[in-house]
Amino acid sequence: MFVQIMKGRVADAALLQRQSEAWRRDLKPGATGYLGTTSGTTPDGVAVLVARFETQAAAQANSTRPEQAEWWSKTAPAFDGEVTFIDCPEVDLMFGGGSDAAGFVQLIEGRAVDPETLRAVGRTMEDELHAARPDLLGGIVAWHGDREFTQVVYFTSEADARANESKSQGDPQAAEWMKMMDGPMSFHDLPDPEFD
Repeated sequence: MFVQIMKGRVADAALLQRQSEAWRRDLKPGATGYLGTTSGTTPDGVAVLVARFETQAAAQANSTRPEQAEWWSKTAPAFDGEVTFIDCPEVDLMFGGGSDAAGFVQLIEGRAVDPETLRAVGRTMEDELHAARPDLLGGIVAWHGDREFTQVVYFTSEADARANESKSQGDPQAAEWMKMMDGPMSFHDLPDPEFD
């Protein structure tokens, strides 16, 4: 799997919604290798879109379609300033991946001290995490740049996520996990996620 992440501050939410609907209606049928999208807007007005493709070649083929360029020229004015695109050639799935049943999605951005160690520990902790956090439906960890990752986590609801998050304060496993981070992490909440 290949993941592309788009982030930008919203200037015109109505235009962005119309263009998203237009993409699904008019461009999606011709997007070979497209697997799906998780998107939403943070409470402070940043739109986030996480698109999944079978391969990097499929994503690039979609990006170079003339109709995609035309669509983007009409979509760009929906944003205030620069929009960032992050290509993620390595992707890990948590509990089999994301879930369209999620009522709340959170993006966690960070940098690992040692990505391979972090990935290995994540795999060994999966069963315990699943048992301890019934609110956690699944996730995607998309790797990019210099040891950087964006983790997309799917929860039953924001209330469930907050309640279970507070219970895990002081958990030795959580402390061990934090030791594997090279610097602070940033969090982006999508309280009304959309799935395609």
